[in-house]
Amino acid sequence: MFSFLKSAVLSSGGGRFYWARNQTTVKVRGIVAIFAWISIRESDLKNYVDLYSSLGWTSLVCIADFLNPFFPGRATSLAFAVLDELAEELRTSPCPVVLAAFSGGSKACMYKVFQVIEGACEVQLSLDDTRLIRNCISGHIYDSSPIDFTSDMGTRFTVPPTILRMPGAAKLVSSVAKVVTSGLDALFLTKVGSHHTEYWQTLYSSVSLGGPFLILCSENDDLAPYPAIYNFAQRLQVLGGSVELVKWTRSQHVGHFEHYPSQYRAAVTKLLEQALAVYSKKGQRLGERNYMERTRDQISEVICDLQKAAVESNRSFRRVASDPNDHFFSPSSADSGSSGESGSLQDEHKEQSVHSSNPPSMSAHSVLGQILFDACVPKNIEGWDIIFSGKYSPLSAKKCIRRSRL
Repeated sequence: MFSFLKSAVLSSGGGRFYWARNQTTVKVRGIVAIFAWISIRESDLKNYVDLYSSLGWTSLVCIADFLNPFFPGRATSLAFAVLDELAEELRTSPCPVVLAAFSGGSKACMYKVFQVIEGACEVQLSLDDTRLIRNCISGHIYDSSPIDFTSDMGTRFTVPPTILRMPGAAKLVSSVAKVVTSGLDALFLTKVGSHHTEYWQTLYSSVSLGGPFLILCSENDDLAPYPAIYNFAQRLQVLGGSVELVKWTRSQHVGHFEHYPSQYRAAVTKLLEQALAVYSKKGQRLGERNYMERTRDQISEVICDLQKAAVESNRSFRRVASDPNDHFFSPSSADSGSSGESGSLQDEHKEQSVHSSNPPSMSAHSVLGQILFDACVPKNIEGWDIIFSGKYSPLSAKKCIRRSRL
């Protein structure tokens, strides 16, 4: 038996919840959020809290009110309050979270938890809190669950547990169930069908949250019949979930741990270890995603700086090239003549005077000059030195534009 510290009980419009923290564990390995209903006594919940505590996990116990399965608004109010409390804890100490539904707890609150996380409810968490909780959810446990409340079996839960323990309760339950069934059908005739479909679709969609599923059931459970539980497990597998279905033969509803403590503990221990591995992988993927986002932002900043530098360089070059006093000189055939051995000194002086008085030039504003400018001038000339010669000579014609060593 492990001792745990029970925090103050918090309440909302649809139930109450509290923390059960292990006083002997130095480091908490994770959190198990327990969703229960009146079908399980709070004193019985202590056995499960002790089990999780012995494995190093803290429990957040949520007990839904009697009417929550029939009034979804109450279930939504409780789900939002529980998630808000969970987010506050995770903001301080992030850790893996396993959601555990007992009996009708899946309908009384937990499926609304999924809807709030998915943003499918009128009340919503902040984007940061939603992302935090999604990253921390790493496993799911269903004990004698899920069950629905639109069948004759489901209506048996409307009878308080104290009546079920009375002598001759079977006959009383039978008669009361018929009365309650007819009353609920008359009251929720137009909503039962839509709530039924919404409930099961929401449970199936929880596969997207990640983490393995552990489903504990019994062939001797009349309230959570094995065929329905088996179909649920099969559907989760089809959707890509990792599901382990543990079936017993003699245990009653929410009595599997009492009848098979060793097997039950082994199954839960395995699930919690898998949840730790899933949480670790989620953390790695999240870290890689954040790293890639930071790298992409840095590359974008570098590219933006380069683009700005290129624009400024082109503007500077166009201001220089657009000056009407500047010309781009083209070497003439006189270059080849000046290098020959024949010819007189007088001819050379004559050629020089001709070139000096009327040098071949081309305006940068002419049509041909603009075409050559666009075709030949590089778009980015950062790091180039441009020297415009004011006097042309055969020895310097090829040195009018020189490129610096990069």
